Amino acid sequence: MFCLCACMNFDIAMPLALFAVTAVAVFLEKKIEGKLKGVLEEKEFRVRDVVVLVAAMSVTVSLIVFVPQMAVMILFLFSYSMLLFIFTYLFSDLQKTAARLFCIMFLVAAFIVATASLFVFGANVTVAFGALAFFGLFGFALLALLYEQNRTSTEERWYLAVLPPALFICLYLFFNRTPIWFPYLLDLYGVVFAVLIILYLGSLFTWKTSLIFVGLLTVMDVILVLFTGSMVSAASHVSGLRLPVLVSLPIVPAIVSETGGVLYMGLGLGDFFFAGLLAIQTFKKYSKSFAILSIVAMAASFFVFEALILTYELKAFPGTLMIICGWLPLAIWKKLKH
Repeated sequence: MFCLCACMNFDIAMPLALFAVTAVAVFLEKKIEGKLKGVLEEKEFRVRDVVVLVAAMSVTVSLIVFVPQMAVMILFLFSYSMLLFIFTYLFSDLQKTAARLFCIMFLVAAFIVATASLFVFGANVTVAFGALAFFGLFGFALLALLYEQNRTSTEERWYLAVLPPALFICLYLFFNRTPIWFPYLLDLYGVVFAVLIILYLGSLFTWKTSLIFVGLLTVMDVILVLFTGSMVSAASHVSGLRLPVLVSLPIVPAIVSETGGVLYMGLGLGDFFFAGLLAIQTFKKYSKSFAILSIVAMAASFFVFEALILTYELKAFPGTLMIICGWLPLAIWKKLKH
């Protein structure tokens, strides 16, 4: 779902972000497709699976406002942590030098954050627990580095896969109400998770199931945003937790509100996945050049719709509809040409 946080004539930041995230996912897909297929045992969604998936998403969005925020937070943190763990573990068969550098990177990051938090945020119980957690992460990274010195195998390492999700959970729990988290870390993790979701779920779709999925999802999005309003309510319910469920960027050209603050635009990770799935399947069906052209078309369509939304001061509009209107004409033209 596309959320409007401000009003102005046009914005270039979010269309560029949509283009960048989608393009990165397309370029990475071929590099990691083999490993993901091996983990998923060459499984692919069938038509029935896609229909059930869209139905489940519709029910979840409609009911999530009734779920306590603590339960929503735990569910999202667990899902994101598992996603980070899986991807890190799959590619943890690094050379020893790279593995040591990986450990050193987290070791230094944990120490800097732990030390800086004590000086920047003052002395209180929350900061003390946060610093203790980051020093604990520092200790784990140090032990991993020492163990790596004597390890001879270069197979997957579980202790390397633990570091990214541990850092994410610590940063969220102790910094989600600070200026460091929003917008910087929130957007960083939002982009990372958007790419990972595209790569992970995109490998389960075929061209046929993708077309059925995007068609049903667009219809569902239109209904839940424009008619029932369930998507807007769900987004408001979850966004208050400051979870990386969307990417929020300042409007460019910048606009300042009456209170003096910079206004932001937000786009949900589901819309990034929607665009990424279309681009990856276009790449597989046709070619990389045509996939890039389709990404440009989707970003351009998003830009036009966004300008109209800003002009007519709409509060929310289905992001899937904004994206597919750029991709569909190209797909029809390509089909007719063939």
